[in-house]
Amino acid sequence: MGGSESKPVPAPPPVKPWRTMNWGDKQSTLDYVKNYKPLSEGQQIRILLHGPEGSGKSSFINSVQSVLHGRMYIHALAAIHGSSFTKRYTTYKIQKGGSGVFYPFVFNDIMGLSPQGGLHVDDVKLALRGHVKEGYQFNPDSKLSENDPDYVKSPTDNDKVHVLVCVIPANTLSIMPHELLQKIKDIREEASDLGIPQVVILTKIDVAYPEIREDLQSVYKVTYLKKQMEKLSADVGIPLNCIFPEKNYHEEITLDNDVDSLILSILRNLINFGEDCINFHENHP
Repeated sequence: MGGSESKPVPAPPPVKPWRTMNWGDKQSTLDYVKNYKPLSEGQQIRILLHGPEGSGKSSFINSVQSVLHGRMYIHALAAIHGSSFTKRYTTYKIQKGGSGVFYPFVFNDIMGLSPQGGLHVDDVKLALRGHVKEGYQFNPDSKLSENDPDYVKSPTDNDKVHVLVCVIPANTLSIMPHELLQKIKDIREEASDLGIPQVVILTKIDVAYPEIREDLQSVYKVTYLKKQMEKLSADVGIPLNCIFPEKNYHEEITLDNDVDSLILSILRNLINFGEDCINFHENHP
């Protein structure tokens, strides 16, 4: 009796990414960022980063600067092992070309949020309005008051925040305390009242997902990551298309095209959102 021939098992169909990302388009996005000029002379986009302690806010700033400088660059001192390194209200400008020339966008880093104590939500709200002076040292025991010398009574348009970015580590997203989510939601609602666009950056995706660690280009193929992003969107009220997974430089000593591409795509969106905010307020004073 002749045995039946075994048929080859067909290969599974390729997983279709749930978000489009042109990984080979790094240079055009880099050119867009480098050539960006605000509509008004002297105008700058202020991007405020906030989030849980040790979420990677400072590392994101360093990663952006590394991409734009074309080499590893350490400017903002990053936290280690989940603590909050940033204690003061700090503005980071990125040098462009010659001395004294900077990109027309800046990043502000602040103390990390914690479920109990830590940074006062009211201090973040004051920063959104431009009332916090550069170098102000955050005090977990008391919020900034109008009588404090670090309170800016008459902020300029450049003092005010144009994009609010919440930085959250993907590897702790599923266990984030309710109190912390409530603080993030409270800050987001204040930004909405002020007409400030809000973005979430999910850091440490390479730590949370082994498949992304092996291949960063698989980031938009990981179904569970999308589900986590959808849940976060529902929890804090930020649209899914304003949530961006991202990997910071933290152990590498050379740049990587895929890491650069992901960072640049986020930066381009931050610039566009910031310009939209400025235009909105100019037309709705």
